Formats: sequence, structure tokens, C-alpha cells
Amino acid sequence: MNPFRTVLKPGVSKHTLSLGDRIVTVGSCFAEAMGARLLANKVSTLANPFGVVYNPHSLHKAVLYAVYNEPVPESTFLERDGLHYSYDFHSSFSAGNRAELRKRITDCLGATHHFLKDARAVILTYGTAWIYTRNETGEVVANCHKMPSQLFTKSILTIDEIVASFGDFHKRLREFNPSCVVILTVSPVRHLRDTIEGNSLSKAILRAACGTIARSFEDVEYYPAYEIMMDDLRDYRFYKRDMIHPTEEAEDYIWEHFVATYFNAETRAFFEEWKGIRAALSHRPFHPGSASHQSFLRDTLAKLEHLQQTVNVEEEMKSLRRQIESHRA
Repeated sequence: MNPFRTVLKPGVSKHTLSLGDRIVTVGSCFAEAMGARLLANKVSTLANPFGVVYNPHSLHKAVLYAVYNEPVPESTFLERDGLHYSYDFHSSFSAGNRAELRKRITDCLGATHHFLKDARAVILTYGTAWIYTRNETGEVVANCHKMPSQLFTKSILTIDEIVASFGDFHKRLREFNPSCVVILTVSPVRHLRDTIEGNSLSKAILRAACGTIARSFEDVEYYPAYEIMMDDLRDYRFYKRDMIHPTEEAEDYIWEHFVATYFNAETRAFFEEWKGIRAALSHRPFHPGSASHQSFLRDTLAKLEHLQQTVNVEEEMKSLRRQIESHRA
């Protein structure tokens, strides 16, 4: 029977990942969605530590801040409406004074530095090739923080500029952690504020740059999240009501494809087992004190005890024990 769609079948990566590997996700809000799924499945993950960052130049810059674990320049700080921000970080990094903000950023960079040192993979998700440059300094910003538009010049990165920026980033990352691989993705999130035409141009530049980069480095791969959304799913029902962000169903589909591509058989088997346990943990009974539910809790606890040598399930076990104890006769 004709499926009336083009199914993008998972390949098998030469850079196989396992449950014990450390993974860092960085970039657009799609990086947060994938990072959340890695964490939910007990993979040691640092999910978007710098907040949402869209353009490749700012993304590379943020990771290199963590590589060198050095203070960010004072010139990147700004104040608006009584709150302090940094042009190189997402607006979630804000504080009532500069010292507090500097500490938050320093703590973040320090934690990322130590996690990144032993990371097996960094997943970079590029969101847009459009950039904003500060007229005062000539620096590309990660976020304009709603400052007046006349302070910036909007332009679009070229393929060559992205490739050159990645080349410098890659060299420094390899010096810091030679065993770390890079997985590139283009975010399927639509940037319609740049117009439909502008978004299409931006995504095309990002995709072409990723292709050039992946062909140039043995330890870099491109993962086709964008193509899965555009050509495999290819339907507005897989977008949320804003018609910009993929639905949870679409993200789950891409996640399952990613798992099949990158994780080894042992880890995939664990994910399947953990999927059932997660469903059991989220179960909300009508009669929590009933004998049948208490038996269900004890069975689930036994499964967790079996897994505790593999992953950290201490919090889940504590929760079940509290539920059992609270209804013990």
C-alpha cells in the first residue's frame, strides 16, 4: 500500500552513544526539547546550559566561554528596566544587579566547563542564520534583550562565515576534549518573524553550512531533524497552535529516530524498559491505599531496585517508598 509520505529511515552512526556517555545540548529551543528527553531517559545530559541561543556564531562563542572558563567581557553587560542582562546570553540570565548576574554566568560556565571536559558528544542546534550586530562594538549578539533597534544592524551570515566560525570552534573544542564528537542539527522551529522567505533563506544557509562542515571533519555528523519535520512528517498537524514549534508528538517521533541512529542496542533496550517504568511512576490511582495499587507500587519498586546499579533512581525509589509507607496498616 502506498504510504503517501516519504519516510526518512534511521541510519546507523559511526559515533555510537551509550547510556553512560555524557552529552551536552546547546542551541535553539529544539535543543531544549531533545535535552529534556535525554534527561528523562536517564542519560547524563547538560541541556542548553546557556539558555536558548539561535545563531551559529553566538552558539560557538558561548561554548568557548565554557571551554576556557573565563569571565565574560564587561562590555557585554547591559541594564534595561532595572534588570541586568548579557548580550551573549539568553534573557533567562538576568538579575537585579550586575554582580549577581556575573556570578550566575560564572557558575554556569564553571559547571559547563567541568561537564564538557568528559563529554562524549555535543549536540549543536542552529536556529537561524540571521544575526544582530551591535553598532557600538561590532559584536554579534545572542540576544537583543528588547533594546532599541537602532543599536543594532541586522544581517545574515553566509555559508563561508558559518564554516569558518565552526572551524575555529572545533579546533579549540578538540584541544580541550579530544574524544568529544559534534552532532549538528538545524532546528525545525520556524522563525517567521524574519518572514517566510527570510526563514527559508536562513534554513537553506544553515543546512548548506552543516553539509560542508560534516564533510570536512571526521568527528562531526549532521543529524536530519529538519528534514524529518519538513519531508517525513510534512503536515501542519505536527505543529503547535502557533504554527512555529513542533508538537510533542513530532518531537517524540524525531527523538525515536535519533535513538535508533545513535544509541547502541543495550541502551535502546534500557530505554524500552524505562519507558514502562516511567508510565508506572506517572500513574495516579483513584484508590492509592487499595491492596492492588500497593502491590503495583511494590512491583515497580522491585524493578527500580534492579536498575539502581545501572542508573540513579534514588529519587524515584524514595517516592515509591513514601507512598507505600503512608498506606501501611
